[in-house]
Formats: sequence, structure tokens, C-alpha cells
Amino acid sequence: MALSFWSSRDAPGFKLLLSLAVMYGLMSILVYHRVQMKFVDPLGVDAPPDRFSEARAVEHVRVLAQDIGGRQEGTPGLQEAARYIKSQLEMFKNRAGPKLKVEVEESTVAGSFNMMFLGHSISLGYRNHTNVVARISSLYSQDTDPSLLVNGHFDSPLGSPGAGDCGSCVASMLELARLIVDADWIPPRPIIFLFNGAEELFMLGSHGFMTTHRWRDSIGAFINVEASGTGGPDLVCQSGPGSWPSLVYAESAIYPMAHSAAQDVFPVIPGDTDYRIFSQDYGNIPGLDIIFLLGGYFYHTSYDTVDRLLPGSVQARGDNLFSLMKAFTTSSMLRNAHERERIGSTGSDERAVFFDYLSWILIYYPRRVAVVLHCVPIGIFFVMPFLLHLLNFGSRSWFAILCDFVKGTMLHSAGIILGVLFPVVFSILRLLFSSFAMNWFATPYLAFIMFIPSSVVGLLVPRIVWNNFPLSQEISNLKLSKEVLFDEARFWGAFGFYSLVTLAYLLAGLSGGFVTFMLSTAMLLSWISFSLAIRSSSRHSPWSTVAFVIPLIPCLTYSVYFGGFLIQFLIEKMGMMGSVPPPYGFFVPDIVVAAVTGLATGWSVGPLIPICGRWLAKSSILQFLVHLTVLTMAVSSQLFPYSRDAPKRVVFQHTFLTAGGNQVLNSSYDLGIVDSNPLPFLFKYAPEVAKEMHISPDFSFDAANLSYRENWMGIFPVSFLFSRSLKVPAQSEDILKHHQAFPHLSAYKSQSSGDSFRRIYLEFSLGSLNEVWVAVLNITGPLSGWSFADEALPAPEAAGGGPPSYICRLSGYSNENWTFWLEASSSKDLRVDVNVVDQHLVDAAAKLKSVFPDWVDVIAYSNFMSTYTF
Repeated sequence: MALSFWSSRDAPGFKLLLSLAVMYGLMSILVYHRVQMKFVDPLGVDAPPDRFSEARAVEHVRVLAQDIGGRQEGTPGLQEAARYIKSQLEMFKNRAGPKLKVEVEESTVAGSFNMMFLGHSISLGYRNHTNVVARISSLYSQDTDPSLLVNGHFDSPLGSPGAGDCGSCVASMLELARLIVDADWIPPRPIIFLFNGAEELFMLGSHGFMTTHRWRDSIGAFINVEASGTGGPDLVCQSGPGSWPSLVYAESAIYPMAHSAAQDVFPVIPGDTDYRIFSQDYGNIPGLDIIFLLGGYFYHTSYDTVDRLLPGSVQARGDNLFSLMKAFTTSSMLRNAHERERIGSTGSDERAVFFDYLSWILIYYPRRVAVVLHCVPIGIFFVMPFLLHLLNFGSRSWFAILCDFVKGTMLHSAGIILGVLFPVVFSILRLLFSSFAMNWFATPYLAFIMFIPSSVVGLLVPRIVWNNFPLSQEISNLKLSKEVLFDEARFWGAFGFYSLVTLAYLLAGLSGGFVTFMLSTAMLLSWISFSLAIRSSSRHSPWSTVAFVIPLIPCLTYSVYFGGFLIQFLIEKMGMMGSVPPPYGFFVPDIVVAAVTGLATGWSVGPLIPICGRWLAKSSILQFLVHLTVLTMAVSSQLFPYSRDAPKRVVFQHTFLTAGGNQVLNSSYDLGIVDSNPLPFLFKYAPEVAKEMHISPDFSFDAANLSYRENWMGIFPVSFLFSRSLKVPAQSEDILKHHQAFPHLSAYKSQSSGDSFRRIYLEFSLGSLNEVWVAVLNITGPLSGWSFADEALPAPEAAGGGPPSYICRLSGYSNENWTFWLEASSSKDLRVDVNVVDQHLVDAAAKLKSVFPDWVDVIAYSNFMSTYTF
């Protein structure tokens, strides 16, 4: 039985559609092979000593993430990890050759400074954080010799064993240090390995190194090794200042994985790395920020375990880093801080354009070349009307030709816009009939199946509606047929669209225009191939269409690579991007993923539309694509969005409101969600949690006791990722069995000068807590100065229309109390809200945490809140 929308005259269109589906399927298989690192053969523990071995590195990860476990500030595991790292380095030192000098030291850092993080102003005070530093150089090197810094952090975030983030980084660095020693390679310039112990606390370890360590001014370049997941492409996400570091990478990386476009979008991502400390805030050092990007499902969760590491990823990272170390240490551009200051530059300040082609090669050209190169397509677009005017002996007006080209550009632009809007509309329609969002989260291929067909419909609709748009010239006296002119206008219109986007990127000062530049360049080759083909065959011949498609295949493959990787990364991160208040928040993740999928489809399929559109722009084909979209959305709506391999994230805070050092006023459980499926979804599909918390199955926020943002000040500013959080009463008796004293703040001295000035000297005790992650002070009132951050106040924060407040995070264990002073500019009260995050859970809270199903990852901790007025 034939489908109702099938017509025999549309058979060529369906054959082409099937052929393109097969072509893109093969491209996707190739892309999957590259993105999943299946092209890298990891070396085993028996690999030659002069080769980097993933298996040897993974053994270090196993010790750090499995044997030691969590390495959070305030836990014994952090110091145990420092001892392990130092012992391994000492072992390497003992077997180093006579011409190699290996220096190993453990340093304790302290300091205070202000910074902007996630768009919020905050002050940081820290003490007793541990860094382990190793310097490997020739026997005759001096401390001032320009050196290369390789940095990675060994602390892990709350509730995570940190195998990927960043046990994999530390393990790679240890294997690299071993490799230098065992390969008997004498670095031409010193290499400093910084194993910093406080990155997750807002980059404190790197700050301590850059402000206190004796080798800090010797650093001529750095490589920051990070992980936002458990493997995949080890992407260069940031490079600079200047273009020199990216040039070194382009010339030396064995498995090049870099996109200068990442630098355009990285500031939008809610997070930061030590890169900013070295290159921007405290060093202006040229360097690279290299990050694992896939496996984001497990990033900052309890599932970030050794078995989640993607095979081949660590091997590719190690081989790349060893080659990079050789290149940086032999470069004449490697200069210490004094040399850079004397010269007055780190090299060219321009941002280069670079991108890898499926990790095979890396294409690099400086900004000044991009200024010329990226203007060529738009120049061709405007020159072609004059050339066609001359080729037709003036029978066609160049202005009329240009007008037709502009109409073609508008037509293609409409298709691209609709190619984004159609998936968005379908995603909204699905959510109107579904009980949950993000159904593609645990099965990301669903996003491609759901949104790509509808995007193709959007690309084709303008071709059907304006199949023959009015030409700007009278064709009765022309030798060319109307069909030829339409094809010409559509092609050059599409070419003009990609050329204009390339130019827009360039004028905006961004570095991602290489994608559309490649498309416009490949389209020129395709047009030449098509023009040659129609001389020997009919314009309607399938072979002429094939001739158009074949030259585009390499570029389209890259588009699939770039777009597929972007969509996969985005899907994995949607589980932690935060929630927006309802009703709109329910739709946001699906709209974002649908829009990005539509955009990626636009640059992966759009270049084919000018010629292939004549076959595909049939109502029967559009009906088929719409039916396919509806079918896949209906099926996918029945699938659960989460699994153990793609968990939902829940933040569980056991809050104790205290007074003084030994009194508990109140206790509660606070629950927060960081994606669009809210707490009612959790209670519906995890009824055991609702039962344990004495919450009815028909829970509604309308009658619930909400947990407001000030209750979450202990994890500020991450608390801004929550839109609606729940507060449930809890028992407080158990906490008295575990702690004799709670955190408390007291004034021990005060100075005043009339009514306009007061200085209050305060002492802050953590009580008997011994697993403290961080303490946060939120100060409101007429604060005019304090002893933190060189006595400089950060910009005030004002949340929810409340009074301006100044926020300071304190971290680092010590038996000594914190002492500091605050200054007030008037006699009005200063209010200090104290939040202390402790990682120990009382039995009742631990039991509640254990009730959550395995498709939920729970970050759980205790929070001690108290308020003081001075």
C-alpha cells in the first residue's frame, strides 16, 4: 500500500532524498568515529618508556579517583592526593639522568582578591591551600630562564570523585613528567608542572602560585589542562594573548583539535578555568586552554569515575602535550616576564583563525590574512553581476542581475531562518502535549531525528512558495531561459548569504567565520562542476546534480563534524545549565537544542538547496518529512529523559539555622534543580523520595514552602541556576551529637570616629566542623571598607531587589580562627549573614540521599546559617 503523499512523478526527488540520507549517514559515522576518539589506539602499561601511555596514566586516575576518592577541600583525600603526586614526582627525580635537574616542592598558598565569576562580583579569601610544583630542566638552567608552565588541578568538586575533572589532567601530567625522565630528553628550556589544589574554589591554587611563587616571573608560556567531561576531543578553547600559542599548536599537535570559534562562545558558558589567571588577571602570559568536552553528563557528578573515561582521549592528550612541550621550549618567542615587559609585547595581539579538519590537519592563518581572505567571497558576489553582464555582451543589465542575486540571498536567508524556526515550533508543540521536557537528554540521537527533518522542511518551504520569483529583467530578448536565470539567482543568492555571514563575523572581531568561508569556497567549486556537467547532459539530469554535490562533500563533512559535535556538547550540558521560572522555563532547553540543531542543519544542508531544491521542493516530500517529524516526536515523548548514564542533577542542602556557637534554631532540607524538569517531576517519578520527605504525590509549588536564594548563599553564585527550590522541615537533634560548637562570628574590638566612621574587628570560628568546603559572608549595610582583598571592596550585589551586599568566600582549613575588620560609613547597622558548607551529613540526611533513584545525581552537603548585627 503506497503512502498517501507518494506520487510517481516525485520518485526522483525521493531517490535523491534517500541518497542524501545515505551520504549524511556515512558522514555521521565518520564523524562519530573521530569525535569518540576511536581513531586513537591507547598504549598499554607495557608501552616503551619513551612513549606516553594512556594505561599508565589511567592507573594514576584510579588511585586519585577510586583509591583516594573525593579530593574536596576539607576532606583527607585532598592532602592524600597531594602526598601521592609528590611521591610520584620524587620517584621520577630519583631516577633522573645526570644531565637532568628535577626539583619538587610542596607549597602552601594564601591570599585574598576580588573577581567577577558568572557575572557576579565576589571577594575571595583563602589560606592553607596546597600546590605541588615540579621543575624539570637541564643541569645548568637558572631560575630566571624562560620556562613553560603546564597546569592542572587535583582537587575535585563537591560530591564528585573527579576522574575526568581533573584526575585525568593530573594523571596526564604525571605521565608526561615520567616520560621526560625515562626518555632522557633534556628540555631546552625548563618545564614547570603545577599541580594546583584549589581550582574548584574559583582558581585559588593558580592565584596563589602567580602571586607568591619564586618561579612565576620565569614563565614564558603555559598550557592549562582541563576537563569539562570525561574525554572526547581535547579542544583548544582559548588561546592568547596574541596568536603565537595557537601557531605553536598548529605546527606541533599530533592530533589537532582546535576551533578559534570556541573563543567566541567560551565567555557565554557558565564557568571558568585557570587560563584567566595566567593570561588575563595576573600574568598576561601567552598560553593555551585545552579541555575535554564530551562526557558532560558526568561532569561535577558522583558518576565521574574511572570507567567513564573515553578510551583514546588521554592518549591523544598526552601525545599532543609532549609534542607541544617540545615546540614551546624550542621557540624563540618563549620569554620571561622581564623580557616581555622590556619588549612590550607577547607577540602579535591579533587573534588568529584556526580549525582542525576531523583531527587530521589544522588550518591556521593570522587575522591579517583573514581580513583579506574572508572578504574575497563577498567581493566575488558583487563582481559576478559585472562579469555576467560582459559575458552576455551587455544584453543583461548588471544592476538587474545584482537585484536577482539579492532576491536569491533573501530567499536563502528565509530558508535558513525557517530552518531554525520550524524545529523550534515543533519542539514547543511537543511540549504542549508532554508531561516532561528534554526527552532527548538520555538519547541524544533523538534530537537529530526529531529536529533535522523539520529543519529541512523549513529550508525547502521558500523554494516551494517562491518557486519562480519575479526576475528583475525582461527575458524575452535573452538567449537564456527563465529556468537558467532562476538557478543562477538561487545559487549566487545562497553564495551571497554565506559570504555576508563570513563578513559579519569578520567585522564583529570574531574568529568563527571559517565555517561559512569554507561553505562559500566549496560552493564555487560546485558551481563550476555543475556548469561543466550541464554542457554534456541536461540540466534536469541526475548527473548534473551529482556533479554539484560531489565537490561539496568535504566541506559538508566538516559541517556535520562541527555541527554534530556542537549539538552533542550542548545536549550534555543542558542538564546543568540552570532552570528558568515557569511557564517559560519548561520550554527553554528544547527550544535551544532545536534552534542549534536547525542552525547546524542550515550550514550542513543549506548549500545543496539551490540545485537539489528542484528535486526536493515537492509537497509530497515535505509531507513525508513532516510525518517523520511527528512520528519521531510522538515516539520520543514516551521515552524517559534520564538514566544512570545521563542523570538528573539535584542539589540537596541540609540547612541548620544557628545562633551563637551551640544553639540550633531551625533545620530544613532544601532541594534545588538545575534543569527544566522541576521538583514535581522528581516527586512524580521518584515517589520514594516524596514519601521519605512526607510530600504528597500531587505536590504543587502553589502551596509549598519555597527555599529562597539567601538560603543558598553557601554556593553563591551557583545558586542563580535555581529558579524554584523547596524547603522541607527536618529534625536537628542529630547534629548536636556530631558537633560541640557551630560556626559563629564575634566582635572583639571596635573603633569609632563620630557618627561617620566605625571599624569593627571580628573573629570567625568554624566551631568543631572539620569537613568545611567554604564559608561565605554576605554583608549588607553601610560598608565602606574591609581587610580583605587589599582593602578593596568588590562591586555590590543586589539580588531580588534587596539592599546591596558584599560577598566574601573564605576557604582553607586551619585550627586558627579567621580575623578581619569591617568599616561602616555611618552608625547604621552592619548585617553579616554567615553560611558555612560542610560535607558531613547526619544519618537522617544521608538516609534521605540514599533514597534517590540511580537516574538522579545528588550533590548533598550541610549548610550552617547564622546572622549577626554590628
